[in-house]
Amino acid sequence: MPCSSNTATRPPAPYPARSRRGWISISTRAPGPAVSLPRSLSGSANGGVFFLHGGDEFRKAVAAGTLVEQYADSATRDFNVDVLRGSETSVERLASVISTPPMMADWRVVLVREAEALASSPAARKVVLDTAGKPPQGLVLILQATVPKQSRAKFYKDLARVAQAAEFKPVPRDAVPAWLVSWADGELGVRVEVEAAQALAGTAGTDLGVLTQEVRKLADMVGPDRPVDLDAVRRGGVHLPQQDRWAWFDLVGNRQVREAVKGLPVLLAQGETAVGLVIGLSTTLLRIGVAIEGGAPALRDALPPYQRFLTRRITGQARRWTRADLARAVHGLRRLDQLLKASAISDEVLLEEWLLGLQVRGRGSAGAA
Repeated sequence: MPCSSNTATRPPAPYPARSRRGWISISTRAPGPAVSLPRSLSGSANGGVFFLHGGDEFRKAVAAGTLVEQYADSATRDFNVDVLRGSETSVERLASVISTPPMMADWRVVLVREAEALASSPAARKVVLDTAGKPPQGLVLILQATVPKQSRAKFYKDLARVAQAAEFKPVPRDAVPAWLVSWADGELGVRVEVEAAQALAGTAGTDLGVLTQEVRKLADMVGPDRPVDLDAVRRGGVHLPQQDRWAWFDLVGNRQVREAVKGLPVLLAQGETAVGLVIGLSTTLLRIGVAIEGGAPALRDALPPYQRFLTRRITGQARRWTRADLARAVHGLRRLDQLLKASAISDEVLLEEWLLGLQVRGRGSAGAA
């Protein structure tokens, strides 16, 4: 009877490091929306085949770890948990592991990373699809895959239809700070201030694995019941950018035009692109528009769950805009996007012109800069 290796007795890389409550969110405290299993999987208790795919490797790995911990019996884990790689596993080995019943436990858990490698073998595809269509009693098969871009392979569609499937799309860049705030609350029970999350994302990038490790270190540094704020980030040795990208979007949202103009060249010098800023500005104005038209309830419904705590901040920004001013700003942003693609004028000059247009239009509006 095949047994798992020693590495299967604990979550191997790229699983996140141990948190204050263990490897995954299955304690009596409810896990946060950022890291819990997606709705399509969270109600599962009957085992079977799980197909985890998408470009967000961190959240995909966390979900796989959650399922392993949910079903694996700690006392018999050495006998009932196997971790395989699709690129290194033969069809015979895969079929043997899948068909082996659990030993002195309710479930046998098989995690297959790089499951996309199985798609190239007709025999492997048949084993997987047959198993997903009629899982053996006591089996939990977790297929963790990154489907090749623009792949039209029928295998993935068939697998998503017969297995319990969930897609993990990457968190958009401008949503990463909010995701980090929600993740820290749900996974660690730690309050991370938005400005601190923005600073971390601006410095460490948007790799969720790296950012969550940084938050863990800062949470340990500040101690229990203390928030991770901007001062904690500084004390933690993180080199902060001169101009925070997300704070700059807030300046525009609050119509603090002079400050936004002042920070623009700093942002561009730090490596930001004009196109990237236009995308972020579009999101900022769109959310303000939703708040103007439908108020806080409409905005909350429009935001992803991990960003809904921003509702009050965005509705506050919306009070500084009229419908007419917002419409002109959006029209100007569309024109700016076209000029950035076709004009010989520098990106900084074009962006500054758009910002100064906000100031001119807002002189007669309440709260204008």
